Amino acid sequence: MVLTGAARRLVERDRAVVWHPYAAVGPGARGPLYPVASASGVRLTLTDGRELVDGMSSWWAAIHGYRHPVLDAAAHAQIDTMAHVMFGGLTHEPAVALAETLVAITPEPLRRVFLCDSGSVSVEVAIKMALQYQTGRGRPERSRLLTIRRGYHGDTSGAMAVCDPDTGMHHLFTGLLSRHLFAPAPARGFAEPFENADAEPFAALLAAHAHEVAAVILEPVLQGTGAMRGYAPGWLARVRELCDEHGVLLVADEIASGFGRTGELFGCDHAGISPDIMCVGKALTGGYLTMAATLCTEEVAEGVCSPPAGAFMHGPTFMANPLAAAVANANLGLLLSSPWRETVRRIEAELAAGLAPAAGLPGVADVRTLGAVGVIETREPVDMAVIQPLLVDLGVWVRPFGRLVYAMPPFITSTADVATLTSAMVEAVARTTG
Repeated sequence: MVLTGAARRLVERDRAVVWHPYAAVGPGARGPLYPVASASGVRLTLTDGRELVDGMSSWWAAIHGYRHPVLDAAAHAQIDTMAHVMFGGLTHEPAVALAETLVAITPEPLRRVFLCDSGSVSVEVAIKMALQYQTGRGRPERSRLLTIRRGYHGDTSGAMAVCDPDTGMHHLFTGLLSRHLFAPAPARGFAEPFENADAEPFAALLAAHAHEVAAVILEPVLQGTGAMRGYAPGWLARVRELCDEHGVLLVADEIASGFGRTGELFGCDHAGISPDIMCVGKALTGGYLTMAATLCTEEVAEGVCSPPAGAFMHGPTFMANPLAAAVANANLGLLLSSPWRETVRRIEAELAAGLAPAAGLPGVADVRTLGAVGVIETREPVDMAVIQPLLVDLGVWVRPFGRLVYAMPPFITSTADVATLTSAMVEAVARTTG
């Protein structure tokens, strides 16, 4: 990629002062930067005029694409009234309406909504809720969490502590993080039959440590950044049973899987279960503004608010931001009024068909889909400095990592655009792997 004029100057200015996610700066910086001039629908327009079909939904958030007129109108209307006001001692219509909608669409009996800033923060909130609940119920010794391998829950310290400690991205911070318990990841894939024996390693670990475990935290049905892999809903249902058996809370991290991405509104719906605490984010505002939420049952809320604390000890400055809440309300209204289930089912079938040829490539270990998620898993880590420019040259924006070349396109992606995405992914993998 050869940049000229204003685009080159923008990248030079960026390189001088900006630090990008999961990236080095200075002489160690690798890989190109692509200046974006605008985004509309499912297309990103670069400053050189090239258009890319977006296969990432901007890290799984922009489910309705970019510049959607309904979401634009909601943002314009709200900013003319009130962009922000603190939530301590004050309330407002966008926040209350959003909380009411979240209670209505999430599994019963989730009834209380704590609005926060981002997915990672919602996980921090969930962890604090679980620990404070156990203390409020007279069990302060229950201060550890149990989770599964290959999971990912965010980049803040509490969230990092429940990401996979070996294959995750946070092993450098081991000395900082709390020590929690890790069971093997579910062995069976989403469509495979489940037997209770499959969850026996998890059950044994929980039984051995139930006296010190406050909660189990996991990503329902679909493990995201840690694996991009679905697992059997029956396994999740069995975990719910085991948590009840041992008096342990179940925290469902639906940040990536929520709002229809897996083919149900929430991952928990595949297993017909309800968690005690649920985290949502990413697609909550349709990719317009940062916002997340942590929901819990009345039982959890009452425990949290019991002595010695008497209140939940958390309060983000931008909690319940009216602008974000107004856009989230419009976004959820747009989703729920659309035939999203049929749309996701179509995208799933098209991803499966389009990615199928990759299964025969020698450098590919697996090809899989679940809902509007399509994954090519390579045998060796991809070289980002090589594969990223190739994908752009092929007309798509797909951001691989490790051994995973995957797409999570917006729900408005057409059949033709899904075909463009999948053919580019297959070709890029074919040309860059052995």
